[in-house]
Amino acid sequence: MDFLINHVEALVFSASQPIALSDIKNCLNEMFEADIPENDISKALDLLTEKYQHDNYAFSIFHGGCGYQFLTKPAYQASIGILLKQQSKKRLSTSALETLSIIAYKQPVTRSELEQIRGVNCDYTVQKLLEKELIEIKGKSDAIGKPLLYGTSDKFMDYFGINSLNDLPTPKDFKQEDLDKGTDFNQGGNEQVNSDDD
Repeated sequence: MDFLINHVEALVFSASQPIALSDIKNCLNEMFEADIPENDISKALDLLTEKYQHDNYAFSIFHGGCGYQFLTKPAYQASIGILLKQQSKKRLSTSALETLSIIAYKQPVTRSELEQIRGVNCDYTVQKLLEKELIEIKGKSDAIGKPLLYGTSDKFMDYFGINSLNDLPTPKDFKQEDLDKGTDFNQGGNEQVNSDDD
């Protein structure tokens, strides 16, 4: 029974949304190439629910209308709220994402090349991206004045959950309606500073 409990626990933990008993059963049936009795899965879920009710755990298994999922317990709401607030401050502004996207696809690239593509001054955003260590200086261009060249950093990979630049989406990965909604980088004017960059 322990092996079944472990598999059920892994499925509930891995599911990005509440997982129904029928979905757990279908996964286990395919995994073991046998018909796993629904009653056994229900027993496993009951044992897991009882296990995570103990005060040693900060989360528990919750059974709602849509299925089973892990949720943190109300006692930890305050600390989780602080974490979510801090994480929201780390989000990148639209201007930072636009600049970072250009650097990712065009690197190594100079600041003037960035500004030519975006149509706005990028000094502030480039500085903020450097401070967040999402980009780094890759050297100097051979052009007049030897301007600095910028490229993405290893932290960029971690931030977006990719292993290499080859994992970046290509234009064919986007639907046409997504491309139609794209921001026009060449609108001119001064760059708007977003508080999220701070």
